[in-house]
Amino acid sequence: MQDKVLVIGSSGQIGSELVAELRSNYGDSNVIASDIVASNQTIMDSGPFEILDVTDSNRLHEIVKKHEVTHVYLLAAILSANAEKKPKLSWDLNMQSLFNVMDLAKDKIIKKVFWPSSIAVFGPNTEKIKTQQYTITEPNTVYGISKLAGERWCEYYFNKYNVDVVSLRYPGLIGWKSNPGGGTTDYAVHIFHEAIKNKKYTSFLTRDTTLPMMYMSDAIKATLKIMQADSDKIKIRSSYNIAGCSFSPEELANEIQSYIPDFKISYNKDFRQEIADSWPDSLDDSLAKEHWGWQAQYNMQKLVKEMIENLNKKYDC
Repeated sequence: MQDKVLVIGSSGQIGSELVAELRSNYGDSNVIASDIVASNQTIMDSGPFEILDVTDSNRLHEIVKKHEVTHVYLLAAILSANAEKKPKLSWDLNMQSLFNVMDLAKDKIIKKVFWPSSIAVFGPNTEKIKTQQYTITEPNTVYGISKLAGERWCEYYFNKYNVDVVSLRYPGLIGWKSNPGGGTTDYAVHIFHEAIKNKKYTSFLTRDTTLPMMYMSDAIKATLKIMQADSDKIKIRSSYNIAGCSFSPEELANEIQSYIPDFKISYNKDFRQEIADSWPDSLDDSLAKEHWGWQAQYNMQKLVKEMIENLNKKYDC
């Protein structure tokens, strides 16, 4: 039987691009996009779309049965910076959505689940450079706490109920197709839009705040690769470290200036600085490479080139 895929959170930065790639691979009619509100028109026009509040388990079950869904990508979440403003709501959404999907897999209604974790699971007591897969995880943000709890639940459901769930600890994700979504690393998306439109940008992180980042194409590739990997190759059922490239706002601005020489950056840190300071500078993803053949393709230079080329077309520059 043909696999049928449900993407929950299809309007977001990852979801919008993942839906397009999945429809290319599985066929438009076999990939159901869903979100709590109407998604972008391209997604809604190119295949099935459902309005879904994923905390509503009855509605989720109804959609899964209606479309005979076998695989679920659960991308709905309130991201780091926004989560700090609404901690209880963020916890409830981020955790209840996971339980609702995992229970469908536990009951054998769906076959496989992808759930994204984040570098937010690490905290101020974690080593900053080449952060290991197994290390201190003491997050001090609502988002990080919910992601760490989610990792433990994923492993629990795998061990206790044999739920086929896989997960990645996404670094900061950078893409040009959708707008920033309220994360701490989103400066690295916003900066490109402002550089092209206004030739200036004020960073809410200090010039030397180095964070792990990844171009969206690599993130999508990693997501599909781990979902398609043989189950016996997936040795970690909590979540895998994956790395792209690490840089600071100043380093990113310098590279952008090689394309837009009159671009200027200034710095005015806000509450997101404290969040960023608790996260790693870089990640060790050797186990993802060893277990299922992960390998990033984009460094900072290649990433900047693609972002500027594509946004120039978007803004008719």
